[in-house]
Amino acid sequence: MNSHNPATFYLRRAQTQALPALGTPSRTVSSDAIFRGEREIGIEHHGAIYRLKVTRQGKLILNK
Repeated sequence: MNSHNPATFYLRRAQTQALPALGTPSRTVSSDAIFRGEREIGIEHHGAIYRLKVTRQGKLILNK
């Protein structure tokens, strides 16, 4: 009988492995400059359209 449980393995691995530090972005753009008063914009990326929306709470959501 195989007692290996993938969920336990990944959970244990996540607890012991530190996440890599994120570096500073090479370029920063203000959300005001991107949205220009709108609540939603479209972003074309490799032929697919993504929607970037500002929620009522002021957070950003990206959907494909």
